[in-house]
Amino acid sequence: MKESEFIDKHQQDWARYDHIMSSIEQGKVDLVDTSELPKLFRARCAELALARHRMYSSRTCENLNYRVTRGHKLVARSESVFKEKIMHFYTAGFPQAMRREWRLHIVCWLFFLLPFFGMWLSYGYDQEWVHSMLGEETRNNMDEWYGKDSKGSMREEFGSNFMMFGHYINNNIGIDLLTVAGGALAGVGSLFLIFSNGLAMGASMAYVMYEGSPERLLSFVSGHAPYELLGMIVSGMAGMRIGLAMIKPGQMSRGRALLESGKRGLPLIIGACSLTFFAAIIEGFWSGEVIDVQVKYWVGYIGWFLLFVYITFAGRSAQA
Repeated sequence: MKESEFIDKHQQDWARYDHIMSSIEQGKVDLVDTSELPKLFRARCAELALARHRMYSSRTCENLNYRVTRGHKLVARSESVFKEKIMHFYTAGFPQAMRREWRLHIVCWLFFLLPFFGMWLSYGYDQEWVHSMLGEETRNNMDEWYGKDSKGSMREEFGSNFMMFGHYINNNIGIDLLTVAGGALAGVGSLFLIFSNGLAMGASMAYVMYEGSPERLLSFVSGHAPYELLGMIVSGMAGMRIGLAMIKPGQMSRGRALLESGKRGLPLIIGACSLTFFAAIIEGFWSGEVIDVQVKYWVGYIGWFLLFVYITFAGRSAQA
């Protein structure tokens, strides 16, 4: 192949490659598909080797070498790119994913709040519903921890803050992942777990409100509740995204639809685990501390407010 034919054949590919690199270097990553860069970079490497083998002019070889060197700087900076990806995920990627799935967000909250308040309000009409939901052992534990004359605490049961933290990590993140996995049942499994959690939490809240010390319970849960509850809801959203791909794959095969839903759901899964992990830190090392009740309440209020601002406004700038 003549050199002129070689240049004409690859001119469009080079122009696209240059455009993607320029966009990345200028921070305009939302305007291009950055996932194409490694593939295009490997093609330029092969073309450079071929041009040298065929002994094309130094100008052609130097141009290709410049493109390869420039692309290598973008592709090979793995450590900095990894840090940038983490920063971008938490400052823009996760809240953007939440806003994209706002319909699922509303559905999951409804499946939690309706049974929560329904079970709570039902206590005034029929206490047996709540008692049967909690069971005798759970009621005895709640009497010990949150009874009107109770002086016990969960920390006394676990022995240390770190043991409490480990328990909550194992239990709560396990529930989140199970909720995500429930999406494989056409999304019904995820909604069922959220619904059952709403029933259990509503029953616990009702029991303590009527027969225990509400202040002890609310002061304990107020600090970590915003992050733990939102983590559960977000895991349900991820499971629903998987379930919808099975129910409504569109023009794609179900296998392809599941793959695409996994890409869309992955930020939600990571975000849910991150929220639950943060909640476990607060729950294990702070919620059980003897601190003024009003301070604990205000920490909870501020937590809800910050989450609202974060999800609503983070990642909306052109740079993000």
